[in-house]
Amino acid sequence: MTSVRTRIAPSPTGFLHLGTARTALYSWAYARHHGGQFVLRIEDTDVARSTQDSVDQILQSMHWLGLDYDEGPIYQMQRLERYQAVIDGMLAAGTAYRCYTTPEELDAMREQQKARNEKTGYDRRWRPEHGKVLPPVPEDVKPVIRFKNPRDGEVRWDDLVKGEIVIANKEFDDLIIQRADGVPTYNFAVVVDDWDMNITHVFRGDEHINNTPWQINIYMALGAALPQFGHLPVILGDDGLKLSKRRGAVAVSNYEEGGYLPEAMLNYLARLGWSHGDAELFSREQLISWFDGSHLNKSPAQWDAAKLSWVNAQYIKQADDARLATMVTAQLRSRGIDAKDEAALAPMCALFKDRCATTVELADWLSMYFVAAAPSAEDVATHVTDAVKPALVALRDRLTDVAWDKAAIQQAIKDTIGEYKLKMPQLAVPLRVLVCGRAQTPSIDAVLSLFDRNDVLNRLRTV
Repeated sequence: MTSVRTRIAPSPTGFLHLGTARTALYSWAYARHHGGQFVLRIEDTDVARSTQDSVDQILQSMHWLGLDYDEGPIYQMQRLERYQAVIDGMLAAGTAYRCYTTPEELDAMREQQKARNEKTGYDRRWRPEHGKVLPPVPEDVKPVIRFKNPRDGEVRWDDLVKGEIVIANKEFDDLIIQRADGVPTYNFAVVVDDWDMNITHVFRGDEHINNTPWQINIYMALGAALPQFGHLPVILGDDGLKLSKRRGAVAVSNYEEGGYLPEAMLNYLARLGWSHGDAELFSREQLISWFDGSHLNKSPAQWDAAKLSWVNAQYIKQADDARLATMVTAQLRSRGIDAKDEAALAPMCALFKDRCATTVELADWLSMYFVAAAPSAEDVATHVTDAVKPALVALRDRLTDVAWDKAAIQQAIKDTIGEYKLKMPQLAVPLRVLVCGRAQTPSIDAVLSLFDRNDVLNRLRTV
């Protein structure tokens, strides 16, 4: 049996889009499931819009998601000689031809077709046919190369996602496969690339369905083996419209910066169009074991930010505290806060991570250990009353001499409560407000034990 080979081929004209990331994930998981290879190709023939920054961002996002590739990155612009050789062969075989129609002539052609209520498209005026006399070749026009698409019959394939698809050849005109500047177009280059790289399975968005008949016909003209195609439905945003760069956070890098864990993102993206029974949370190893190309949804998937946050929260709860400390250190540093002792953050992460959906939220909590408390005037007025201030002063005095651990701090709080005949919330809440800047935290003795003693004493001196 031929080894499974899949690929992802993003265009470096921007960031790695969530939809492309999902396609990459499915292609990667399918290859890994079957013990095959996964290839990364950079489709950079849009020279005017392609940038190295975009390439770097794509590579970083792939690395962050853990989508390791066996070959690549392979750049199309480094393969121009190969494309030209294939073009020359097609011209010689009569499966492609030179077209000298100018853009102005194409515009006029479409306007005339519209006026006649006809479908717009190229009228094949330069297509060689038996007995046809072609126009004189203009001296000042550089030709494009067009594929001689079959005019009759139909193209059919058994799609891995959507089942059998049949489209008549009459729906398609003769595709430009090489621009006048010698650069190949997408539908041609992708065929040559997948052919040369022995790609056996192509997963991509269903916006490519109308491109597939052209590509299949080019494969046939080249005598190349067809890969199997799987066209994935779009991902819809919260507004029910297709995810767009113009609406919402759709770059993978946004979620890395937003405090999401890569394994959570991988888990959520996998479930966004595929399922394995009722499994909501699963490891990379389980995904590889289960992902055989079946159970892919035919309907569009709905992006659910709340569900992603829930998934991420589950992974944060399970995450190693030292790893979270490293991530929070970076988050704090981006805010101009130097945590200095990263190891000290690990027990802080352990205490607060159950309350957080992202490492950004975790950094929000932990910043109180490094930045002076700034409680709201309302919290101070409501909780730090004249009735409780004497107890706060007494507690501060007790905390000056006790061992600085949770048990000793807890006992000091209990002794103060007993002395002043208070209930725990009557002392614990104003203590939180003054030291932590907020009225709610985890157990206050555990929270205080992670502070530097002098910071706690100094914050209580504001009483």
